[in-house]
Formats: sequence, structure tokens, C-alpha cells
Amino acid sequence: MRVLGIDPGIAITGYGLVEESAGDLKVIAYGDIRTSSDEILSSRLRQIYDAICSLLQTHRPHVAAIERVFFGRNVTTAFAVGQARGVVLLALAQAEIPVYEYTPADIKQALVGYGNAPKAQIQGMVSMLLRLPEVPHPDDVADALAVAICHLSHARLSGMLE
Repeated sequence: MRVLGIDPGIAITGYGLVEESAGDLKVIAYGDIRTSSDEILSSRLRQIYDAICSLLQTHRPHVAAIERVFFGRNVTTAFAVGQARGVVLLALAQAEIPVYEYTPADIKQALVGYGNAPKAQIQGMVSMLLRLPEVPHPDDVADALAVAICHLSHARLSGMLE
């Protein structure tokens, strides 16, 4: 199963494609989609949408996993992330890619067994599980890979993987 993990954001959207075959995790691709604050919002959203569509066409994931985000304080950030998340979900829906959502606690629990684990511990586990030479940067990329690994763990437990 090939999973596209996504950590949406208006300035940086992280992505990571992870495949599991016979219990072995393999990273296919990872990186980020960056937009400039000098550009108008609609242009930035279009860039994210186009980049996600390109990733879907190039890598043909079976499913996508995205972090379910909660904001309590910064309304401006919440709206911007929500808009970026919306264009990502639109691209996935148009490509008929099933989408699974996980909370930060779900992701931490799946990777290290503790829902309040620190970010550095999660990033270290991502590097270890995918046999990467270093922690992917920026954090959004490591987070996207973590959500993909989380989905594969949940899929394995629920019998979705063969």
C-alpha cells in the first residue's frame, strides 16, 4: 500500500509518500510545497492544489492521510491552514483517493506508543523507521511522513494490509 501523508499549511505544506510491502516500510518521495507571503492567497492556494495534483499523477498513491488540526488561539492561522487543507482535500477527492484523518495524539501513539510524545521523539522515529540518514526538514515534511506511517500502522491493525 502506498500512502501520501500530508501536513497542510499555507506557507509550507509537507508531503511524504511511504509504501509498505511485506511489512517493510519504504520512503518513495518527500518534500514540501512552499508559497510566498508576497503572493495573493488565491495564487498560493492554486500552487498548493497544482503541486498536490502533480504528486498524485506522478506517484499514484492508494490512499492519503492528513493530520486533523485543532486551533485554539490564532484564528488567522486556523483559517489559512483550513484553506490549504481544503484545496488538498479537493485535489484528493477529484483523484478519487480515499482520505484518512488522524489527530496529533493518534500519530504520536502510532509511532512511539505515547500520545504526548515530544516532536523530536516523533521525528527521530520517522528517521529510524524509514532508514533516513537524518530527520527530514522542515518539520512539516517529518510530520507528513509521520502521518503516512500512522496510517500504515492503523491499516495493518485493522486488516487493510495483506
